[in-house]
Amino acid sequence: MQDALPAFVLGPEDASRNAMNESPSTLPHKTAPAPLSDEQLMLEFSKGSAAAFAELFSRYKQPLFGFFRRRLADPAHAEELTQETFLAVLRASSRYVPRALFRTYLYAIGFKILRAHRRKAAFRATFLGIAPAYRDPAARDSADIAFLIRHAVAKLEPTDR
Repeated sequence: MQDALPAFVLGPEDASRNAMNESPSTLPHKTAPAPLSDEQLMLEFSKGSAAAFAELFSRYKQPLFGFFRRRLADPAHAEELTQETFLAVLRASSRYVPRALFRTYLYAIGFKILRAHRRKAAFRATFLGIAPAYRDPAARDSADIAFLIRHAVAKLEPTDR
């Protein structure tokens, strides 16, 4: 049981133990290779490694889907934009230069795709009469805002109005 805990060699006298009484710290270690960073995986993918892209996809598919899901009402649209983002990463892999974190790169692409989706939805709503697929809670029309202001001012004392 005592050998299960790692022992640290503090001095040269501890290094001269015989093979029967060696601590795990003096035995040769078989450590697992450190996982590659996202940037290294993207560089490997740009060189042709499909396994590197599979790893990036498995790391970021859920967080990216959540990014879109929080901004869109329809989960199908969120899934579609997630796929479009990874497709854009695939297309741009040969031009990838690790100037920033891969996460920043990925979300910048996702944000651009989200803006394009919203522009298309606004265009459809304006010119084709199709309602947009999202409802931005921060965007209210001026009639709603004017009503809320009048209602709030009406609650004030006459001297405060």
